[in-house]
Amino acid sequence: MHAPSGDTVPTSRVRPAQRYAAHSSYSDPGRHAALLEEIEPSIAGASAVAQNLIAHYRFSKVPLPESSNDDINARWLSAIVEIDQGRHASSLLAPRPEAERVQGCCRDQTLLAVGVLRQHGIPARGRVGFADYLRPGLRIDHVVAEAWMDGRWIRFDPGLEEPRGRVANPCDIVIGEESPFLTAAAAWSDYRQRGRSVDDLGVRIGPVDFTGPLFVLSYLIRDVAHRFGDELLLWDSWGAMPFPGGQVDLELGDVLADLVQRADRGDGDAERALQELYEQDSRIRVGDEVLQFSPRGEPPVRVLLAAPSR
Repeated sequence: MHAPSGDTVPTSRVRPAQRYAAHSSYSDPGRHAALLEEIEPSIAGASAVAQNLIAHYRFSKVPLPESSNDDINARWLSAIVEIDQGRHASSLLAPRPEAERVQGCCRDQTLLAVGVLRQHGIPARGRVGFADYLRPGLRIDHVVAEAWMDGRWIRFDPGLEEPRGRVANPCDIVIGEESPFLTAAAAWSDYRQRGRSVDDLGVRIGPVDFTGPLFVLSYLIRDVAHRFGDELLLWDSWGAMPFPGGQVDLELGDVLADLVQRADRGDGDAERALQELYEQDSRIRVGDEVLQFSPRGEPPVRVLLAAPSR
């Protein structure tokens, strides 16, 4: 994990599921830990807080003020809660008007929900991929959460308030071939092994047109990073992530997709191999610096990663 805090447990010293009960440097709430401890330690409780604190910068129901536009670049949960407390200074359970919430996206809602569960010792993690239930007929890039409860990973969408599309229960989304959420690894395998087009997967917003195999490989690398505690922004770029018009490392994508899917099925050897690859391969491992793009079309900037002081 990048820049671990004092409460982070080294991944090599705990059982595979239990590893996710410890905060990463990104999910660590820092001095706001007590606020998370007040939240009911359940999927529903964590999701409700995520919806209460974070308004989607693109899909909010009301106009969001330009003065809060930079909220979307808050990588660390401690920074997200700090922004919220600067506006409200109250329990995270107290209702926030949507226009006064922290601007963010699915990644931020997932990070907050994961942080709440980890604060209570419940293993949780984010997953990066694509959802077919957000817009009719479209597979939208998306981040959801998983929590280890009752001996299994339960997948849930912290930003979804009610059933939608093929999601009958946002707090327990089907996992497997019939899932309405397609992991980046599954999308890559569909493309490489089954010849399914992935040209519809990606982002087309204003000046941003980034789709197809290049985008899926970027999200596959991102999913692996999130798996091992580097839960970066969706517009951060590093390593072998290809830019639009660039080259796609097909072999790397094949290796990652195979290991991720085997690990998701409970293959401990694949999980360990994936972790070793992540820790040793600079093509996928997050280093000390990322190139931060902007979903609003602003020029990219290089950002040094340093976790906030606790």
